[in-house]
Amino acid sequence: MILHSHSTGSGQPLILLHGLFGSYDNLAGIARTLSDQWHVISIDLPNHGQSPHSDTMDYSSMVADLAATLDNLNIARCAVLGHSLGGKLAMAFALAHPERVTELIIADIAPVSYARSHQAVFAGLKAVDTATVANRTEADQQLTKYITEPGVRQFLLKSLHKTEQGFAWRFNLSVLAQCYDQLLSFPEGNAAYSGPALFIKGAESDYILPEHRSQIMQYFPEAQAKIINGTGHWLHAEKPAVFTKLVKDFLLSQHTKI
Repeated sequence: MILHSHSTGSGQPLILLHGLFGSYDNLAGIARTLSDQWHVISIDLPNHGQSPHSDTMDYSSMVADLAATLDNLNIARCAVLGHSLGGKLAMAFALAHPERVTELIIADIAPVSYARSHQAVFAGLKAVDTATVANRTEADQQLTKYITEPGVRQFLLKSLHKTEQGFAWRFNLSVLAQCYDQLLSFPEGNAAYSGPALFIKGAESDYILPEHRSQIMQYFPEAQAKIINGTGHWLHAEKPAVFTKLVKDFLLSQHTKI
């Protein structure tokens, strides 16, 4: 299926892929900054944002959806930047279609399987009575019983929108819950992407650990790594200027080699 996308800027194409429960505009600030030199295409993942909903959600289907979307946009080759779940999709896409990826940038995620960590989020989202809440403030009050961090609640509430029948989540909550274990995993295989790859880690995040190095290098033998101090998993939002400079420097360094 064709995914929803938003384009800005001109030049070489750069795809941005957001994380779980998000939407394309989570990376809007990064897109604006990078659009001065690149044609930035921000994409809503399947079952997120304004992209179509589907009863299945695994990496093979998401890779196929991303390929179909790029074909629809007449993009044969591009750089790909992904955060969290979007980073996993970016990696899976590069392994499946290495000829289509000029550079790969992965923000705070590794090609490994993770333990469950979103149980409270799912419980909170399911507890919100979307049919009767009058506004986001009421929804926030219902979420507070399950999610104490205000920033996390505000991030989730960005996907709550008004419909003729009341409020609704833009993401497909039931399918995300049903396919959660598949999203936590990473498809194993012998494929490798030998192009330039940059992994950016939040210093205070535990999503990329020293023990992940062997798998990263197995799949991405040319991988480089950078760490942004004073940031966690949301490194691109916590220090956007530092993050975008790393991205720009990496992409420009590759262009000078051509």
